[in-house]
Amino acid sequence: MKNPRALSFLAFCLFASAALVHGAETPTITISKSDKIPIAISAIGGADGAQVAKILQNDLAMSGYFNLVPAASAGFIVAGTSNGNSIAGNVTDRGGKTVLSKTFNGSERGKVHAYADEIVETLTGSKGIAGTKVAFVATHTGHKEIYVAEADGAGVHQLTNDANISVGPKLSPDGTKLVYTGYKSGYADVYEIDLGSGARNRIIKSPGTNTGACYSPNGHELAVIMSKDGNPELYTTGAGGGGAHRLTHTPGVESSPTWGPGGDEIIYSSDDRGGPQLYRISAGGGAGHPISTGHSYNTEPNWSPDGKKVAFTVRDGGSFTIAILDLGSGNVHTVASGEGPAWGADSRHLIFAEGGSLILLDAQTGQKTTLVSGLGKISEPTWSR
Repeated sequence: MKNPRALSFLAFCLFASAALVHGAETPTITISKSDKIPIAISAIGGADGAQVAKILQNDLAMSGYFNLVPAASAGFIVAGTSNGNSIAGNVTDRGGKTVLSKTFNGSERGKVHAYADEIVETLTGSKGIAGTKVAFVATHTGHKEIYVAEADGAGVHQLTNDANISVGPKLSPDGTKLVYTGYKSGYADVYEIDLGSGARNRIIKSPGTNTGACYSPNGHELAVIMSKDGNPELYTTGAGGGGAHRLTHTPGVESSPTWGPGGDEIIYSSDDRGGPQLYRISAGGGAGHPISTGHSYNTEPNWSPDGKKVAFTVRDGGSFTIAILDLGSGNVHTVASGEGPAWGADSRHLIFAEGGSLILLDAQTGQKTTLVSGLGKISEPTWSR
């Protein structure tokens, strides 16, 4: 598969060569396939310009596509003026040609993340991750509560204060809502929280256990595990929890559903044949088909937005490891110690939990960054897209 960074630079080099033929002074940049894009951030105007530049630099570095260099060595120059809740951004190539000019609005950090994501998409063709949200379970208070943060780990705040058990958070694709399993009623029910208003509603309260709720890619449906018919089975419902439709009929225990990017298939874990294995099923119903992973214990699958990979947790001996399955080739490889992987919007980065830390992994380079720590045991991360 061709590297989008290499394609971006190939296009730039072709442009530069053509410009020379027509007498322009644009230099040609020779790169190799493995190079990151050399980019520079010039002084950002405005009262908060220095802080904006710092956030922007971190966002671009976190994307994995760029190498931040002095302007004289850069292929692209990032500039802009920050004014209140907006940034007038401008990106030029080495020849001075404007490749991006746009105003971004939002909060102090939100406007910067939006600018960074636009730079990533313009220069690489991939979606950015800076403006997304992450959520996870942590035990800082002595109870399992849900926390939310920005994708770089900033702005961590406690979302639930149930002083009970709050688990299984899943962010909506657009990051505006979150579903989770709570025990406030004394039973495992599914709640939804509007992250803007803070309003919370119990949306699935069928008899038995209701867990593992996960939004479909368009946010209009949920996949959820319910035991209302006696055994924990996989169902789909409307986004508000109504209209439950049963998909599986097994004597085993189903768990951890994750939707394919088209919304027409779901991968889940089931111990129907012994140790938990991964299965793939149509969202409309039918038989679940086992997925070969080469491991005897497989849980917490998460389907990448590009549809090409599934990250999941495997247990070998007494330790948990993150594995990635390439759905095209069937190849499986482990990438890190930890649990609960979740793909970012770029299908390149993963977050996962490792003890007391939330870790960001660049699955392409293997680089790991600790995003959050110091909140007790962290588990079950989720990432908006």
